[in-house]
Amino acid sequence: MGLQINGRTKLAGVVGWPLGHTLSPAMHNAAYDAMRLNWVYLPLPVKDESGLIQLCEAARVLPFVGFNVTMPYKQAMLALCDEVAMLAKLAGAVNTVHCVDGRLIGYNTDGRGFLEALGSETDFVSEGISVAMIGAGGAAGAAIVSLILGKAARITIVNRTLGRAEKLIERLGDRVHGTQVSVALLDEGAADVVRSADLVVNATPVGMSRDDPSPIPSSWLRSGQVVADMVYRPEPTALLLDAAAAGATTVGGMGMLVAQGAVAIDIWNESAQSRTPRDVMRAAAAEMLSGSIATFEELGI
Repeated sequence: MGLQINGRTKLAGVVGWPLGHTLSPAMHNAAYDAMRLNWVYLPLPVKDESGLIQLCEAARVLPFVGFNVTMPYKQAMLALCDEVAMLAKLAGAVNTVHCVDGRLIGYNTDGRGFLEALGSETDFVSEGISVAMIGAGGAAGAAIVSLILGKAARITIVNRTLGRAEKLIERLGDRVHGTQVSVALLDEGAADVVRSADLVVNATPVGMSRDDPSPIPSSWLRSGQVVADMVYRPEPTALLLDAAAAGATTVGGMGMLVAQGAVAIDIWNESAQSRTPRDVMRAAAAEMLSGSIATFEELGI
């Protein structure tokens, strides 16, 4: 069908700074075309939080179905929504906003996208497993919430500083149910924690450049683990190369990028008769990504 803009076209987009290499317009517009939706998805770069506030006010009156939020505004968006879903509150970040009758409803699709990607690319089942989560930011928080809901047995947040990780646990409160959640410093003392984990996840920016080292030593990895990197690039990150050499199952960040974006479309398209086509989105993202380096700032859009 191709992009056709007319008086009935609905708006969507991604808000963040910078957005020079975002893959989201390619992914989303390909999906809209396949689904025959009269929508258009645009990059919406805003330099500061005052610009974010102005954009939110505009979204209340313009024909927006919704918008995605990426760095550095995922945390700030929490306070600008009229309503925030529980998953986003627990994660401490909003990456998807649904515009409904002038109201902004905030969601976080990162965690759901993360588990969907793991499930589609491996035989991963979260119930009863132990997890080492490297990093304590918004993407890590979203993944942790989804793993708790998936009945993971133990999650250890491994971070360079304990403060941010401890704040994340405090935010979870009594909602951890049967999952044991703890923190560990990202130093040699974390070796046994990572080595004993069934699932190891990199939720840090380390790996977004070709010359980045792995966020953890290769000796911490072992055969039988699933090692997932939220960073996506045309080639495997240093972490995934080390994991493959150790005999672990590896999962790159592209599946999560696609799935969290598809879940956002599922939220916006309330009258959908069919699921958003993940394969179409992935093909569009891969074509856009070929020959370029994707940055961690694009994660979650």
